[in-house]
Amino acid sequence: MSAQSLFNKAAIAIAVGSVFTSSAFADTELKVKSSQMVQGGSGLIQTPTARMGEEGDFSINYTDNGEYRFFSVNLQLFDWMQATARYTDVRTRLYSDVASFSGDQTLKDKGLDVKFRLWKESYYMPDISVGFRDFGGTGFFESEYINASKSVGPFDIHLGLGWGYLGNADDITNPFCEIRESFCSRPTGFSGRGGKVDYDQFFKGTMAVFGGIEYQTPWEPLTLKVELEGNDYSRDRAGELQQDSRWNVGAVYRWNNLDFSLNYQRGNTIGFGVSYRFNMNTISQIKVDNEPRSIMARNAPDTIDDVNKSRLYNKLYTTSGFLLSDAEIKDDEATFYGTQVSYRDHDEAIERIGREVAAELPDSVKTYHIIDNRGGLPMVDTEVDAEAFIAAARYEGIDTDITDTYERKAPSEEVINAYDPENDSGLFYSADLFWSQSFGNPEDFYLFQTGLVLSSGYAFNRKLALMGSARVTLFDNFDKFNFLVDGEETTLPRVRTRVREYVSENPIGLDTAFLHYKDSISENVFGQVYGGYLETMFAGVGGEILYRPVDSNISYGIDINYVKQRDPYSQLATIDYEAITGHASVYWKPEFLKGTQLTVSAGQFLAKDKGVNVDFAKRFDSGIVVGAYAAFTDVSAEEYGEGSFTKGFYISIPTDLFLLTPTKGRGLFPWVPISRDGGQLLRRPVRLIDVTEIRSPFYD
Repeated sequence: MSAQSLFNKAAIAIAVGSVFTSSAFADTELKVKSSQMVQGGSGLIQTPTARMGEEGDFSINYTDNGEYRFFSVNLQLFDWMQATARYTDVRTRLYSDVASFSGDQTLKDKGLDVKFRLWKESYYMPDISVGFRDFGGTGFFESEYINASKSVGPFDIHLGLGWGYLGNADDITNPFCEIRESFCSRPTGFSGRGGKVDYDQFFKGTMAVFGGIEYQTPWEPLTLKVELEGNDYSRDRAGELQQDSRWNVGAVYRWNNLDFSLNYQRGNTIGFGVSYRFNMNTISQIKVDNEPRSIMARNAPDTIDDVNKSRLYNKLYTTSGFLLSDAEIKDDEATFYGTQVSYRDHDEAIERIGREVAAELPDSVKTYHIIDNRGGLPMVDTEVDAEAFIAAARYEGIDTDITDTYERKAPSEEVINAYDPENDSGLFYSADLFWSQSFGNPEDFYLFQTGLVLSSGYAFNRKLALMGSARVTLFDNFDKFNFLVDGEETTLPRVRTRVREYVSENPIGLDTAFLHYKDSISENVFGQVYGGYLETMFAGVGGEILYRPVDSNISYGIDINYVKQRDPYSQLATIDYEAITGHASVYWKPEFLKGTQLTVSAGQFLAKDKGVNVDFAKRFDSGIVVGAYAAFTDVSAEEYGEGSFTKGFYISIPTDLFLLTPTKGRGLFPWVPISRDGGQLLRRPVRLIDVTEIRSPFYD
């Protein structure tokens, strides 16, 4: 009897038997914990399962598998959607046949996977998911699959159907072939110049059954696995590989946040791997911080004249992180203008400020106005009902909620006109670390550059300033570059593909130097104009208008810029290329997708191609934001070059996840698989959507 027949009978027996055995194991605490498969993603060894992790689960994986090494990251974006990004090192092939280009570096390939849950497991029904592996690119492991997973006590049972790489064993007839002949064979190769999603290949060609069983042993850290895979290794990129058996076995040992795996595959190959995992929702850092001020024994002054303003203003900064720039205290209301520099959580910040104000002001003050400034402009007025706030802060009601005692709104014209800081001009400066990185390069798999961005400027008033920044490289391995400009013929101007010249020729370089003017045009409309060296590669002039109401889920903006390309071999000179670039943008936080922001920008890009850039970001409870973007323009895949269209990913991490004291600020870590010249945005040094972030917080 064939292995396939045995597996089919076993699967049927398990499915029927699970109905009778589920209740017998209902009280056991031994449940299989989902782990990562070889290529990344919840799975067995070589095959995926229908399982999903908790929302925010993040795993960094390395596996060594004979002819292949896999570096992958896996993220549970929602409880119904899992995504994997992967680099594959093919040990049996070279990156290229040209030694002067890539030397003896082995072939590298990028891959993206995504999996969606169609049905969540219940008492009788299994988890059911559909997945797409390596769906955009050169298709090393391109596959589609549908599978089911059912927990039965300490066992987790999986059964799936695969097409493409997972269906090479060809042991079952493709049902879609009966409907339409085009599904009987699978197109080979990939469209464009790689990087495109080849929808016309989905669910076509040969098909196979795969699946297996996981067993949670009585020793909690150890899980055992056995699987039947759907690939026969006859068409692998590493070459045709010998497969003595379609059955694989393995084990996973879990220690703290690490998973160590060992497996035996194809009847002839030993593999191993390690995964580090954490959850982006629950990750946190212990803080050394004082509790918010108690006002249980409040001893307020009798009149405004008795207020110790010096003590109050100092406390607002030291205990509440509110850097005061102006204040006005009247008999019946008090207004405080400043910037929050410590607490990312708005409610925590307001409660701390309110407690300090309530403790130091008399009962005659009925309203507190806490004005949060950004860039010298009042952005949000948090109007606090003093009497209700004090009652809530003293827990005088059973179900009182302190957040019900204040309201966020746009500052009134009266509040804006009353803002009169003692000093709104002068020098300012800052220093930040930067980290640039690139994976999968022909010279070396990983190239990096790190150093300091030194920024400074002079503010003439609250609206007009001269700003600049310099980039100082401290460590890098960019000296490994074998070429500065690729030899590929392109119909597009080289607006980004000369980037190696800029980063390698200027270890100390002028990043920006520009004059900047901003103002609030009306209650919800803001504007800015700027001119000078706007980014590393372009200089010019431009302007922007943004409509952004307080706490609105949607905002609109438009920007337009005239730019000239900077000379990479001269800090101040420009070259002949010039362009008009600008976009109309919509920023939307959809209510039906918790913690997400969608940005759509339509217009003309740096290479004068026209189209739309779409950016999707997901924010987790810890404040970590992960995002992806893609630009679709009137440039064809052939004109664009390798990658077919611009796309990238990024992760933004709050600084205070690494510090013991509360602080604001973020670190951005981008990943651009391939950067070409189409669909490229100008990296404007100031964006109004960032300046006005506090009005409808997503990152803060």
